[in-house]
Amino acid sequence: MIRHVRFDKKKRVVDELARRIESGEMESGDLLPGEHLLAQEFDVSRGTLREALSELKRRNYIATQSGVGSIVTYDGISLDQRSGWAQALADTGARIHAEILRLVEVERPDLESRFGTRHFIAIDRRRCAADGSVVSLERALVPASDGLENVPATGLIEDSLTITLAAHGFVGDRGDQWIGAEPLTIDDAGLMMRQPGTVFLKALRTTYDRRERFMEHVESLLDPVHFRLHLAFGTSS
Repeated sequence: MIRHVRFDKKKRVVDELARRIESGEMESGDLLPGEHLLAQEFDVSRGTLREALSELKRRNYIATQSGVGSIVTYDGISLDQRSGWAQALADTGARIHAEILRLVEVERPDLESRFGTRHFIAIDRRRCAADGSVVSLERALVPASDGLENVPATGLIEDSLTITLAAHGFVGDRGDQWIGAEPLTIDDAGLMMRQPGTVFLKALRTTYDRRERFMEHVESLLDPVHFRLHLAFGTSS
C-alpha cells in the first residue's frame, strides 16, 4: 500500500510538470524551482520528488547541463542565489534573520579600473540561525548611482538588497563566483562570535545586469558546518 501511494504521488508530479512543459508554461531553457519549493508545492517528500525528476530526465523532458558550475548548499539544500541570499535561504525553510551592520557610501579608488567606478554603497550584514549562532557575514558593494546613492538614507526596500537593486533597474544576468577558505581575522571573529583563526568558507561573487552594468560585488564568509560547495558533472543516463 505504501509503495502504491508513493507511486501515485510520483506520477502526479511527473504528469503535472510534463503538462507545464508541453503546454509552453515552462519553456526550454527555464530552470525548475528548487527541490524544497517543488516538494512543498506537490506535498511530497524529497525522495519522491527526486524520483519524479529522474523520470522526467529519462523521458527527456528535463536535463542537467554539464559544466554549468558549482552550487552552494545550506544544510544540504541547494541555494538559488539568483534571487539573493535572503530568498535563497528562506526557500530552504531555514529560520534565518539578517542584521545590517553597515550601510554607507564609500570611495574605493582601487576598484575603479575593475568596476568602472570608485563610488559604492557598502552593505555589511550578518545572518543568524534560530539558535542565535552567526552562519554568515556578508560585505556587498553596489554602485552609488542610478538612485542607489540614496539607499543609505532611505534603507533597503523590504530589507532586501536584491529587491532594492531591481527597483533601481538592476537585474542580475551574469557573473562569476569564487569559493575558497580562510581563517577568521580578529575583527571578523568578533562579529561572528567565533574564535580568531576559525576556518570559514569565503565566497567572492560579482554580478552584472542585462545591460552589462556592474551591479554587485559580494564577499561572504560562510560557516562550513552549514554551507557546502556542490558540483554536479557528466550526464544522467
